[in-house]
Amino acid sequence: MLALLCSCLLLAADASMDADMVEPSANTADQIRDMHVKVTQIWQELTQQGARDSWPDAGLHAACHVQPSASLDAAQPRVTGLVLFRQLALGAKLEAFFDLEGFPTEPNASSRAIHVHQYGDVSQGCEATGPHYNPLGVPHPLHPGDFGNFAVRDGRLWKYRTGLAASLTGPHSIMGRSVVVHALQDDLGLGGNQASVENGNAGRRLACCVVGVCGPELWARKAQEHVERRKRRRESECKTS
Repeated sequence: MLALLCSCLLLAADASMDADMVEPSANTADQIRDMHVKVTQIWQELTQQGARDSWPDAGLHAACHVQPSASLDAAQPRVTGLVLFRQLALGAKLEAFFDLEGFPTEPNASSRAIHVHQYGDVSQGCEATGPHYNPLGVPHPLHPGDFGNFAVRDGRLWKYRTGLAASLTGPHSIMGRSVVVHALQDDLGLGGNQASVENGNAGRRLACCVVGVCGPELWARKAQEHVERRKRRRESECKTS
C-alpha cells in the first residue's frame, strides 16, 4: 500500500518536474518535502487503525539488557542492569524502569545521563551506537530519547519514570535502537557549546543495550519490586520521624 502511494505521488512529481524543465521552479524542493509529509501522514492514518485493533491489552513492552561497553579500559566502572519500557496505547507516552548497578560508590549522590542513540549496534562497544536518535532534527534535549539525569546512590541507579516522549511503535519508534548510559551528568543543552546541543556533554559511554520487544512478565516483576521498595521506604520514614 505504501509503495502504491509513493508511486502515485512520484507520478505527480514527474509531471511537475517536466513542467519545471520548460520553466524551472524555485519551489521544487518545497514540493518534494510537502509530498514526503503527505505520504507519511497518509501511511500513518492507514496503519494506526490496524495498530489500535491489534494493540495488546497489557500494552506493548520492550526490554534493554545493559552491558558494559566493550571499548572501556580496566579503570572504568562495569555498569550492568535492565531498562524496561511499556506503552499502554498507540500514541501514549512511555513508562520506564531503570535498574542499573556497578557505578562507583561515592559519599554523595551523583547523576548520570541516559539517552537513546541512533543505531542498535553494540558489536564494537557503545561507540558504534552513533549519535543521539534525532528523527526530527531538533537540538538536545528535545530528542525523543533524551531521558535526562538519574541519581546514583551507593553504586546503584533505580528509577521509575512516566511521560517519556519516545515511542515503541510508529515512524519514530526506538525499537531496535540503543540505550546508552553515560559517565557524566547531562547539561540539558545549557553548556554553551556545540556538543551541548548535540549530546549534553554527557561524557564517555559506559554501558549500552539494544531495545527489543518482550512480553509483560519482566514489567510485572519490576512493578512488584517497585511497590515493595516504596513500602520499605515509607516504613523507614515512619521509624525515623
